[in-house]
Amino acid sequence: MPTMTHAARAYQTGATHRSQREQEADVFRHTNGALKSARDASPIQRVRALADNRRLWLAVADLMQSPENRMPLELRASIVSVGLTVQREMDLDQPNFGFLIEINQTFAEGLSSSP
Repeated sequence: MPTMTHAARAYQTGATHRSQREQEADVFRHTNGALKSARDASPIQRVRALADNRRLWLAVADLMQSPENRMPLELRASIVSVGLTVQREMDLDQPNFGFLIEINQTFAEGLSSSP
């Protein structure tokens, strides 16, 4: 069996034992790990971590604006507002990595808790 097929099956098996919310929390945690590592690293590592964080928050904004999203509109609007604040912070010449990490950590913890 090719390695990629084996890896995909292992991922699918693991994913069925964890809720979607927990998997989403892991995305925030993973992005946070990159931000933490890049905070005091080379400029290219910082740019890469910020680009990953930007993609995460763009995806979140898209999900919040989807007509298929069943979350309450007010909550979705609040999450989009947070995302816009994160985007503005990342646009600064010297973004505050501590702030970005704290926001992502808060979302990861929220997703990990019971609904």
